[in-house]
Amino acid sequence: MDLRYPSDVESFRAEVRAVLAEELPGDFAGLGAIEDRAAAEEFVETWRATLYRRRLLGVTWPVAYGGRGLSRLHQVALVEELARAGVPYGAPYDTYAVKMLGSTLLRFGTPEQKARFLPPILSGAEHWCQGYSEPDAGSDLASLRTRARLDGGAWVLNGQKVWTSHAFDADWIFVLARTDPGSARNRGISFLLVPIDQPGIEIRRIRQMTGESDFCEVWFTDARTPAENIVGRPGEGWKIATALLGHERGEEAATNPIMFRAELDRLIRLARENGTAADPLIRQRLADAVTRVEVMRHLGYRVLTGLAKGSDLGATASVSKLYWSEYHQRVTELAQDILGLHGQVLRGRAPLRAYRADDPGVPSSSTASWAGVWMNARAGTIYAGTSEIQRNIIAESVLGLPREPRPMP
Repeated sequence: MDLRYPSDVESFRAEVRAVLAEELPGDFAGLGAIEDRAAAEEFVETWRATLYRRRLLGVTWPVAYGGRGLSRLHQVALVEELARAGVPYGAPYDTYAVKMLGSTLLRFGTPEQKARFLPPILSGAEHWCQGYSEPDAGSDLASLRTRARLDGGAWVLNGQKVWTSHAFDADWIFVLARTDPGSARNRGISFLLVPIDQPGIEIRRIRQMTGESDFCEVWFTDARTPAENIVGRPGEGWKIATALLGHERGEEAATNPIMFRAELDRLIRLARENGTAADPLIRQRLADAVTRVEVMRHLGYRVLTGLAKGSDLGATASVSKLYWSEYHQRVTELAQDILGLHGQVLRGRAPLRAYRADDPGVPSSSTASWAGVWMNARAGTIYAGTSEIQRNIIAESVLGLPREPRPMP
C-alpha cells in the first residue's frame, strides 16, 4: 500500500495551509482553547462562513453545485490540516446536511432537487436533521411505523422519530416513512424531504447525562411536504437510506483517526504531566491505544481505496464503525483512570458536540472535556448502528454466515 499522497493533493494541502495562515490569528491555540462556550460556538459559525467563502466546504462536490470536484484524498488532506490548526470542518449540522444529505442528493436527487437544496446546504442558509430512528425502530430500522400518504400534491406524514440530533435548530428534516401501508420490513419505505416549520410537527428536546440536549423527539401529525420532495421513487427509501448511512459511517473512516490521534496525543501529554506515565500498566494501555489508532488509520486507507475504485462501502463501513466506537470507549476509560480522583472535579469547558473526540486545542488537563468525551463514548456503540448490528452485517456479508433469525410478525 502506497501511503504517499499524489502531487495534486499536496498542492491542495499547501493551499489549505496558506488559507489557515491568512485567516487565523498568529496566537490561535485551537477551538478547544476557547474556554467560554458562547464564544466557542460563535467562532464555529464564523469559521464555517470562512470555509465557505474560501471554497473549502464540499470540496468533493461537482463545481456546478458549489464544490470543486476534488477527490476524497483531497478531503482527507483538508481535515488533516484543519485538525493540525485546531479548527473544525464546518458546524455540527454539516454532518447531516453536507455530508449525509448532500452526498445523497448528488447521487439520487433530481436536477430540480439538486438546484433547490444543494446551494443553501453548502452556504449554511438551511439546516437539516435526520429522521430515521423511532421508539420501536432503532437498530431494527426496517420496522419503522411512521407513515406517509399522497394527498393530491402533497405527502401527509404521521408518526414519531426519536434521537433526532439538532432538530431544534433545523429548517428541514429528511424522513424515512412507510408509503405503502401493506408493506413490511424494508419494502414500501420512501425517503422524503420535509420542512420543519409547520403546525403538524412538534419537537421536544431530550436531556442527556452530560447535561446537554442535542437530541430530540419529533412528532408528525398530518405534517405535509410537496409531492416532488421525494428522493427516488416511492418504495426506494431503503436503498437510499442504506447509501446515506454508508456516507455517515464510511467517509469518516479516513478522517476519524486524525481526530482520535490528536485526542490520544493530549492524553499522553496528560499522563506525562501528572506522572501516571511512570506506571507500567498505564504505559502499556497507552501503547495499545497508539497501536489501535494506527490500525484505524490503515482501515481508513482501505475504505478510501475502495471508494476511489467506485465500489460501495458495504460491510467495510460496518468494520470501521464497530472499530472506532469500541476503541473510543476503551481510550476514554483510560483517560478517567489517568485523571483518577482529579477527574471528579470538572474544570474547563465541556465538548461542543455529543459524539467522537473533543475539539482540537483542548488543554490536556481539562477534566470537563475528558468527562464529556467519556460519557459521549458510551453512546458511540449505539448511534449510527449498534455494535450488535455491525457484527451481524460483517458476519453475514463478509463471513457468509447464516442470517440472524427474524422474529415472527
